[in-house]
This record gives sequence, C-alpha cells and structure tokens, in this order.
Amino acid sequence: MPITEILQKNADFYPNDTALVEINPKLDNKSKMTWREYSLIVTDPSQAYRREMTWGEFNKISNRFSNLLLTRGIKKGDKVAVLMMNCIEWLPIYFGVLKTGAVVVPLNYRYTAEEIKYCINKADVDFIVFGPEFTGRIEEICHRVPRVKMWLYCGEDCPSFADSFDELISYCSSKAPKIQIKDSDDAAIYYSSGTTGFPKAILHSHKALMHSCMTEQAHHSQTKDDVFLLIPPLYHTGAKMHWFGSFLVGAKSVILKGIKPEWIINTASEEQCSIVWLLVPWAQDILDAIDAGDIDLSQYDISRWRLMHIGAQPVPPSLIKRWKAVFPTHEYDTNYGLSESIGPGCVHLGVENIHKVGAIGKAGFGWDVKIADENGNNVPNGEVGELAVKGPGVMKCYYKDEKATEEILKGEWLYTGDMAMCDEDGFIYLVDRKKDVIISGGENIYPVQIEDFLRKHASVKDVAVIGLAHARLGEIAAAIIEVKEGFTLSEEEINDFCLDLPRYKRPQKIIFAEVPRNPTGKIEKPVLRKKYQSENLVAIQNELN
Repeated sequence: MPITEILQKNADFYPNDTALVEINPKLDNKSKMTWREYSLIVTDPSQAYRREMTWGEFNKISNRFSNLLLTRGIKKGDKVAVLMMNCIEWLPIYFGVLKTGAVVVPLNYRYTAEEIKYCINKADVDFIVFGPEFTGRIEEICHRVPRVKMWLYCGEDCPSFADSFDELISYCSSKAPKIQIKDSDDAAIYYSSGTTGFPKAILHSHKALMHSCMTEQAHHSQTKDDVFLLIPPLYHTGAKMHWFGSFLVGAKSVILKGIKPEWIINTASEEQCSIVWLLVPWAQDILDAIDAGDIDLSQYDISRWRLMHIGAQPVPPSLIKRWKAVFPTHEYDTNYGLSESIGPGCVHLGVENIHKVGAIGKAGFGWDVKIADENGNNVPNGEVGELAVKGPGVMKCYYKDEKATEEILKGEWLYTGDMAMCDEDGFIYLVDRKKDVIISGGENIYPVQIEDFLRKHASVKDVAVIGLAHARLGEIAAAIIEVKEGFTLSEEEINDFCLDLPRYKRPQKIIFAEVPRNPTGKIEKPVLRKKYQSENLVAIQNELN
C-alpha cells in the first residue's frame, strides 16, 4: 500500500483533528506573518507565532498541489524538488508530489547555489518548490537550469522569476488525482548528508516509505493521543521517518522552528508533547540550561512527555545517565539508520534495554543485520567488522551512479561503512566510521571510543577526534575539544584525564575549538581534517627540515 493512502485515511477518519502545528518562537502572534526567520526576534518563548492544520486541510492542500503539477505536465516518474525551511506547508507539498506518482526530491537548506544546481541536474529535476530564504540562491541559477519547467515560490512577496504557490493552488481541485501507484514505484530521492564528500542521490520506493512508517510505530507504540515534537530538518530522512509513526495513527505533531532549550521545553509544555526526538547537542544544551538555572522545570507542565529518543550519531552513555537523573520517568531509546536505509530504525535499542545504553541495539522491525569481515562473513562476537543491513527499506540505488551503488549494495545487503561489534547478548555497538579509523604505528584507533571517554570530563561540551599525518607513526589522534560556557580547560588537564586510557589511544594533539555539526547532528569531520591537516603538514615539513 502506498503511503499516500494513509493520508487519505486520516482525512476520512479525523478531518477536523489537528494534524500539524507550527511554532515559530521568533515571531509574536500580534505581528504580520513573515517567512524570514531572522525577522521580529523575540526572547519570550510564550510569544511564539502558532499556526495549525487539520488532517482534512492537509489532504486538501496535497490534492490541490498534485492537480497543479498534473496540469503543468508533471507525470509519473518525473522529479519535483522541495527547497524549504521547516514549516507547516512542507509535508502537504511532499505528499502532493507523491500523489502524482512523481518522485519528490528534498534539498538541504544549507546548499549553496552551485550545490543546488548540481543536485537539480543530478536528480533530473523537472519542477522546484522553494521558500523565501532561498530566493537569492535560486535567482542565481534559474537561468542556467533549462530543464526545470517551473520555479514555484511558497511565501509572501513572490519574485518576478517565479510563480506563486498559494495563488496557483487556489484554482486547483481538492479532489485526489486518480493516479495508480504501486509499492515498487520510485517515490523519493534523498541526498546523503555530505559528511563524506559531495552528496549522493539516494533513490527509494513507495514500499520503503511505507515500511519506515511501520518500523517507527512498532518501535515507539504511537497512538492517536500522542503528540510528537518535530525539530530536525524535514529534508532529511531522520525527522520525517520518526514523524511517520505519528502519521500512521493520525496523531498530532508540532513543528518547532528553533532549537533553544527554553523553546523546546516551553513547546513540550504548551502543546503537551509526549514524544520528543533530539540530537545529542540539543539534549546536552537542555541539561546545561537546567544545571545553570536558566530553565526551572517547576514552571512547566511536561507530565505527558513519555519518550525521549536520540539518533543520527553515537550517543554518549554519560549523557543518558545525566538525562535520566533529571527526567527519571522518561523512557529512552536510540535508533540507528542512514538515508540509504530510509533513515532511522534498521537497528534499534528499545526502551526496555536502557541497561544497554551505549549500544545501538539489535535489528529493527522487519530488518536483518550482520557484522561482516572483508569477505562478507560474520565476525565472532567481540570482534570488529563492518555493519551491514537488509530489509524493505534499503535504497534501490544511488541514482545515476552505478559504481557507487555497487560499492555499497552487495546482493540484498547494504554495507553501511560503520565499524561495529556485537556483545554476547547480541547488542551492537558502533566503533567508528570505516574511513574515520586512525592507524597509528600499526594500531587501529577508533575515534568514537576516545570521544566517549573525553565527554565524561565535566568541562567538555563536545569533542571530535580525527587522525592527523605524522612523520613516524603515519597518523596520530587529535582531539578538538569544545569547552562548556563558563568553564576553563587546559591541555595539561586533558592529558592528565587521559591517563586512564591505554597509551596508544591517548590523543597526542589537543585543540580547543568549536566542534562543527551538520543539521542532522553529525560531526563534520571532513571540515576538521581539511582545516587542521594543512596546518599539521606544515609542522611536519618544518620538523623534517
């Protein structure tokens, strides 16, 4: 069954129930609506601008957009890109594309004009919907992408080179188009996060989207009464696929346009949210704000908040212990996945397994996993190998990239590039990215292990460990450490703290700096390597001279 039928079911069963709420803490509800996030900034989270949409409205907008696309010549298999910040229109537009049988192509809002142009050409995009934040970037490239039939603008003050979304759909029928969609049909192209190079175009079927719904709901038992707080970017599989569990049961979801700790807590209180998915830095910031007295939990009603879950990156066990000390009634879960496996859930810890915090878990609902050696054979428990997954959510291919597809897809198995090990109880622990492993003097060093250790220091806010070239050892481990606000830390203190590590794992270079993360929470290690490797090579050359 295609995922579009779930939307029709929700509209039939719950036409007047709230489907989506948008909270923009940077706008007050007395001001004219603006799409520019930097406008009308307010500091009081209770002054948030709020919009909501019922399931009936959600379905009507999707149908109107579908019919607009069809009247403009979009047909089954064509590509429609979406380049918008999170907003209440985002998901109806997404489903409007799917209802035509076309392929939806969400684009990263951080892309430069040239990256947008690359992704449009790579995915053979025929039609693009964009928000006001991207007017300048789109204007820069629109005359250089002749294959795009229409540039559709969603917002106020439509630029002259585009057509207005609101104006055009107002003339279109709100009845569902009669397009036959099969589970095997192409549904979406997602771009990889780009932490390992230029993004690849990941093609998924309708079957994969539907399986993502079932996996998420099976893992977190969403009911109609749950309220999901959605914060991460919708262009990425993570936020959307976690939302799919609420979508499947017709539950309300709240889109929060901001990540400040007080905004998250206030929204969870005001909207009575029961499920909140966070990234590691956001969870850390919330706890730090509570510790600093910036948030007084007694002033909020978060009694309905039942589940806090995290994904997109390795989770420090120390963080979850801290969280449970502050929120003892919360269930906790972590989900592992990648865009090539339709996002989170192919490996899943489970709320009943908090005693295994630090592990990413076992195979998720409908998935198989293995930890393989270089020949594809299972390695014994306790040994490190590459994590591979198999299931209905595996991508069809990297679009127009046969070589890259063959490197990651081997039969039905998707090789993730993550090094992992399995304990005696069958729980999987991430060791590191395959390409992030540091080989120093013949020893394999896994940065995640050092990062987890360093995060236990009371003054460390965030940390990234990378390999830097070394004249004698080949590589050494370098730790980039971000210090908590109001704290001080010295290299000597870190070296003393690391005495509990085996000698070969101790970082040989300490750098105090901000740790960059992309919108999905992953550390941007290529950025760090590029920045510090050149400096390091100069130092090596001076040493050799």
